[in-house]
Amino acid sequence: MSEDRPPLPPFTEETAWAKVLGAEAAWNSRDPGRVAMAYSQDSIWRNRDTFLRGRDEIREFLTQKWDRETQYALRKDLWAFSGNRIAVRFQYESLTTDGQWWRSYGNENWEFDEHGLMRRREASINDLAIDESQRRIFGPRPDDDRIGIPIQ
Repeated sequence: MSEDRPPLPPFTEETAWAKVLGAEAAWNSRDPGRVAMAYSQDSIWRNRDTFLRGRDEIREFLTQKWDRETQYALRKDLWAFSGNRIAVRFQYESLTTDGQWWRSYGNENWEFDEHGLMRRREASINDLAIDESQRRIFGPRPDDDRIGIPIQ
């Protein structure tokens, strides 16, 4: 039984954008179970210096992440796509449990299986401490917003 997760590869610009915005919406839900379902059962992750395999490890990682990072708000931007691969750049802001605001900048490389499930995710991420007054990401993206992410 397949677990198709449209759109399926090979991607067009339209379907790549749909995948990116769908991932953004899921991550902004901060629901580890919902997010984990976008990955194959044996998905491989590199997130900074953490290496994960499979939905259970992904779900646990995300549960711990969102216990630490509250008021999490994310923007993803399509960078490139080809066949079954998509590259994105992203920024998110969060308030850690110690009261510090952060903006995290990153790039991700995604590879999908034939069912549209992500089987590989490699994320490089840098964090910048910010004051609350420097925030620029507030909640989910409006439906008509496809403005690129500023570099700083």
